[in-house]
Amino acid sequence: MKKLSLKLRLMLFFLMIAGAVWAVSGVSAWLESREQTDEFFDTYQLMLARQLASADWKDIKPGIQRSVDHIIDGLDDDGEEEDEALGLAVFDAQGNMIFHDNENGRHFSYAPASGFVNQKLTDDDEMWRIVWVTSADGQYSIAVGQELDYRNDIALEMIEATFIPWVCGLGILLVAIIGLISKEFLPLKKLACSLAERESDNLAPIDEQNVPKEVLPLVQAMNALLVKIAEMLQRERSFIADSAHELRSPLTALKVQLDVAELAGDDRQMQQTALVNLREGIERSSRLVEQMLALSKLDASQGQENDEELEWGIIIGNAVQEQQAAADDKHITISTSCQKPEFLAKGQSFLWSLLLRNLLDNAIRYSDDGAVITIELDGEKLMVSNNKTSLDNQYLPRLGERFFRPAGQQARGSGLGLSIVEKIAALHKCEAVYSRSGDVFRVDIRLKS
Repeated sequence: MKKLSLKLRLMLFFLMIAGAVWAVSGVSAWLESREQTDEFFDTYQLMLARQLASADWKDIKPGIQRSVDHIIDGLDDDGEEEDEALGLAVFDAQGNMIFHDNENGRHFSYAPASGFVNQKLTDDDEMWRIVWVTSADGQYSIAVGQELDYRNDIALEMIEATFIPWVCGLGILLVAIIGLISKEFLPLKKLACSLAERESDNLAPIDEQNVPKEVLPLVQAMNALLVKIAEMLQRERSFIADSAHELRSPLTALKVQLDVAELAGDDRQMQQTALVNLREGIERSSRLVEQMLALSKLDASQGQENDEELEWGIIIGNAVQEQQAAADDKHITISTSCQKPEFLAKGQSFLWSLLLRNLLDNAIRYSDDGAVITIELDGEKLMVSNNKTSLDNQYLPRLGERFFRPAGQQARGSGLGLSIVEKIAALHKCEAVYSRSGDVFRVDIRLKS
């Protein structure tokens, strides 16, 4: 189900709120008007009833009623509505009607009560509100009544006089609010249009000028995301370019060795040499591809949680075991020293294993036969050092650059090992520090200060 737009939802919300306000206000106004009307007319009826109760009804004669009827019949129609809405009657002690108003009062039934009661007339289904009062001498009952529908009409007229202008004003206010909402949402619409019209390679930041304060955090977050995407694409482009450049030489060498093997003909010695070189070239290319893929994965793993408990004894032991065969071929000794507490308790075990494997591989590759490699772990750092190596101090600042290999190196490599080491260290908020003293080369992995 398609979700309604924020603009439409706000409009519907205001309409519902306005409708609820109208309903509550209408009911409140009706109840208040009805209460005031009842209070006013009850007072009026009670005053009229008391005046009638103070009159002397003993000497009233039947002819008086006819005279009153004749007078009422001769009146204009101006008070017709009021006459129909009001009625009065006088009853003696036996319940006989001795006087009425010739309109509604003659239909009153004798049912004396104390104060106000709601009653129906003898030939009318409408409900009347009647007040009963006993005359001063106690011999007569006076009834003064009024039709309840008339009171309702008066209350409605009072509401119309006060409530309708207010409703119209509120309607105008709603129209103004809807117009204001539409206007304020225009920057978002323009922003969406500008993003839709952008080219796929346009990662320039969004202009933050004239952006509403409430929308500014969203635009800033989008700009930050665009920067991250641009950096990621730049890394990918650099990786592809570097990979293409670095793979060109080994692939060319492989092609040359393959051509040599084909041209060797019956020369078994030349053919065997070409095949050995071809195998070594394939192994170098495989290692290069493996390290480039590892470096690419490290770029993609930024932001992952490092909440795995690190078992340093196992990590170091496995790394040494993996490189032991290569060390034995060059009669290299690997010694380890682990002192607690370790400098890092949590991280990603796989990445630290990869880091140690690359450090040991570099140490073995660039050390002479009979060298000693030392791995030390304490509360401040992880250190890997090797002796019997030659490296000019001028190259120390450049160690860790992708595909960088110091001049004069005889050992074969891709120049990616220390790049991987630095990337893994950075993911764990650490840094790699390179130093050289005599023929000893040392790498310290420690927390950034």
